[in-house]
Amino acid sequence: MARRRLTKQQRSRIARIHENRRQRAAASAERTLADATESVQYNGRVIVRHGRSLLLRGDDDRDVHAVFRANIGEVVCGDRVLWQRTADGEGIVVALLARQTALTRPDYAGHDKAIAANITQLVVVLAPRPEPTGYLLDQYLVAAERIGVTGLICLNKADLLDTAARDDFAARFAPYAAIGYPVIEISAKTEHGIDPLRARLRGQTSILVGQSGVGKSSLVNALLPRSNITEGRLSEATGLGRHTTSAATLYTLSSGGELIDSPGVRSFRLGALTRDELEQGFREFRPYLGQCRFHNCTHRAEPGCAIRDAAQRGDIVPARLDSYRHMIETAVGDA
Repeated sequence: MARRRLTKQQRSRIARIHENRRQRAAASAERTLADATESVQYNGRVIVRHGRSLLLRGDDDRDVHAVFRANIGEVVCGDRVLWQRTADGEGIVVALLARQTALTRPDYAGHDKAIAANITQLVVVLAPRPEPTGYLLDQYLVAAERIGVTGLICLNKADLLDTAARDDFAARFAPYAAIGYPVIEISAKTEHGIDPLRARLRGQTSILVGQSGVGKSSLVNALLPRSNITEGRLSEATGLGRHTTSAATLYTLSSGGELIDSPGVRSFRLGALTRDELEQGFREFRPYLGQCRFHNCTHRAEPGCAIRDAAQRGDIVPARLDSYRHMIETAVGDA
């Protein structure tokens, strides 16, 4: 279903509501800061955020419930921060440390909004149902290339298919392995493929992304058998109740690495990109970039197009070229 377009009056009203919330949050945070018991600042990692509430993990591996000052900007799961203790034994975040990476998507006003920070690997989870789309996968992989993190594809729910259907499902994504994206066939239910996935997650800060219903929560439970207990502890520590299930949450894997479980989405949109950024997001395009006859080639119908010639030879999958052409219409400002 197409997203309803907001009127200028509606956008202004939403902006006023958000500004009022920011002002109230800022006042609340300043009152909390005034109650701080000490001026010592500690390092912390954001484990989960809901509204103005955070669960932080300090360098001593202890967790603390905190809020953050509105003037430091948006704080998201995975952020590294500085915080101070307050009189009630909780904390307030006073500074946001520089991010190495951030996965973003546009908000209602078209501004990039961070989903998670300091990730090193983006894991796209697909399943036979809901029906996966190559376009959504390609958007996620362009996002991974754009921020400089590893892309990994997990084909989940393999147990739902018979052998022939499973082979057909895997074959749909074989071209991605050919261009350098690892593809792992897994079943969170039977734990088929879990060990190879653990090996790929080791030493990484990975975020699981994908449509609602692809089994990300089941996958987290397979990787972290006690995650339901962890979620209960997060709820108790933050007072967020079941809201934590709809917020990005960072877990530490006993096998090594960190895992961020993000809420499922029906769609994912890239922020504004230049043509060069989008072309670089398709790694199989790179050997041919700069070889087109025209420097502003759109790779559609121009003569002497190196990208289109490569697709005709089979060096570029036509469906990937179709994804690029669609993205250039929706995500590129200078197309």
